[in-house]
Amino acid sequence: MSTRREFISLLGGAATWPLAARAQPAALPMIGFVRSATLSDIPHLMTGFRQGLNESGFFEARNVVVEYRSAEGRSDRLPGILADLIGRQTALIVANSVAARAAKTVTTTVPILFVYGGDPVKDGFVQSLNRPGGNVTGVAFFSETLGTKRLDLLRQLAPYTKTIALLVSPATPGNEEERADIAAAARTVGQELIIANVRSDREIDSAFQTFVTGGAGAVLVGSGAFITSHRERIVELAARHRLPAMAVVREYVSDGGLMSYGTNISDAYRQAGIYAGRILKGEKPADLPVVQSTKFEFVLNLKTAKALGLEVPDKLLALADEVIE
Repeated sequence: MSTRREFISLLGGAATWPLAARAQPAALPMIGFVRSATLSDIPHLMTGFRQGLNESGFFEARNVVVEYRSAEGRSDRLPGILADLIGRQTALIVANSVAARAAKTVTTTVPILFVYGGDPVKDGFVQSLNRPGGNVTGVAFFSETLGTKRLDLLRQLAPYTKTIALLVSPATPGNEEERADIAAAARTVGQELIIANVRSDREIDSAFQTFVTGGAGAVLVGSGAFITSHRERIVELAARHRLPAMAVVREYVSDGGLMSYGTNISDAYRQAGIYAGRILKGEKPADLPVVQSTKFEFVLNLKTAKALGLEVPDKLLALADEVIE
């Protein structure tokens, strides 16, 4: 009798095992969120990305996994990071400009979503904005093309400044065009420029010493992940040397900088999150037109202006979308 019961018990276990196996949840799709610079200073961008995912019906740990990776300013680490993610069957890669460029060399099949401020056609990411082709699309906020406008706003606040300094990160795609546009605009109005290319903390410190030695009376801060990730240091140096400075991202002003003009980049990442959701649902990057952010904002910090002894013209105040007092 006992032998019969044991046989029935084993038979029952064998019969139910395939049902249990079928009941196991499928592995969640994984997104690789890759950045050439540090992640520690962009929680607002990650929040924007998650918001976009949520709007598309995807929630971390519930029906999607997001792996956050950073090269910490070492672009040579990106191929290894990307190869690891792709080897783990990542569904798509979300990347800033430098990381997206590296991703294009690693895979032609895994979808790549870029989020950056350059021209993706000129920089070779897509064939056209409306029909990207291939495995790449994303969000472009064209911040490099706004350099002329930022120069104009800075000159309105510091009208008697003979020389303006320009801080540029040469590793960022599109920054050569940004620098050329600003230089051309400066020549048109007779504005002298001191240009410094920076790739490290030490070079940022040296650049400000060069600006002071060269008699610069204001600083135009260029775009790109490297400069954004060092915004607190730039704010500190501008304050120490009493240099009015214009930046690209509003977070620079929130951290104590004087003013910024550019796209709301948190919203750009929200749009990238929406596109990520559409790709996870089966749409192809080749069929998704590049999103062109058009939401620009001019942010001004009156407290910093006062500390620098600047009189802010009423006209400039009227132009500001946000004033921090």
